[in-house]
Amino acid sequence: MHSLPVRTNLTPYQWALSLAIVPTLLLAGCKTPHNADVVATVNGHAIMRADLDKAYTAALGDSAQAAAPPSGEAAESLRLNALRELIDEEIVQQRAAKMNLTSTNEEVDAKLAEMKTPFTEEQFAQRLHDNKQTLDDLKHSIRRNLTIEKLLNKEINSKVTVTDADVTAYYNAHKAEFNLTETQYHLAQVQVTSQPAAQAGNLQGSKATNDEEARKKIQALKARLDSGEDFGTIAMNFSERPETASSGGDMGFVAESAMRVDPTTYAAITKLKAGEITGIIQGPIDPNTHKPAGYTIYKLVSREPAGQRELNDPRVQQAIRQQLHDGRAQLLKAAYFEMLRDQSKVENFFAEQIFKNDAH
Repeated sequence: MHSLPVRTNLTPYQWALSLAIVPTLLLAGCKTPHNADVVATVNGHAIMRADLDKAYTAALGDSAQAAAPPSGEAAESLRLNALRELIDEEIVQQRAAKMNLTSTNEEVDAKLAEMKTPFTEEQFAQRLHDNKQTLDDLKHSIRRNLTIEKLLNKEINSKVTVTDADVTAYYNAHKAEFNLTETQYHLAQVQVTSQPAAQAGNLQGSKATNDEEARKKIQALKARLDSGEDFGTIAMNFSERPETASSGGDMGFVAESAMRVDPTTYAAITKLKAGEITGIIQGPIDPNTHKPAGYTIYKLVSREPAGQRELNDPRVQQAIRQQLHDGRAQLLKAAYFEMLRDQSKVENFFAEQIFKNDAH
């Protein structure tokens, strides 16, 4: 499943959607009987079991056929998480529709044509096959992502302002940060590990517990990124590096000398242009398990040569303005999507059934 903010799987929408994490179990009570094929409703709109099955398959990742799929409680937990994403998606799409912001067929076709530009028809078809997508699946994902972008631009981005005085004040307080003694790489990351941790450190509470889960998860996230989902949204919702997940995976600037310590990562990043991402990079081998300690995907935000950057440098102003804008926008997004969820009537029949079956 491809998501916002990251579903290949959060796109801007998935980052935002998962900001509103609240339990989906409803208090037991007298309910109107519902069709067995309906797993949940959002303001009366049904989410079908077939949609959940498709989302569950996507959540298994690219290696689903190469390894035994989860069963029992693990499978039910994964389905519950997939359904929560579908519910959050429906909440946002309903809001966008109410505001006449749903993306049009023309907008979807234009975006699809843009995505196909670097590839031949055969290559593009192969990418769809590798990601276990049909063309209709991709169009659905594009429509969803464009719609959430329009909603966020209308409701959030248009309300965030950063003045020249704000930029100047930030520069004066952080001038040393703009004095580069060597080439610096502004990086962001999405990291998945099999290491035990008390908390996942991301908005979805998503945590791999072994190498197999970690591999499936990072492959699924890479597919979502390849389909055009927002890197920051994916990182906030699924990255297992708490120090960076909360800021959309932003690692800040990393000195070239520090990067050279890891030749594999250094080689992968230095091949990138600004805005591009690496493939999946395997972490060091754990001496106890003899398996990788984790997997990481990096994004090169920018590459900065050595030297002092002055305030009149347009790149400095833009970087500061963007950083201040993003920080304020993230706070507004968190509040906005909490409100949307609070205003929605959600009935999660699948969650209720799990609870009834297991609460003896």
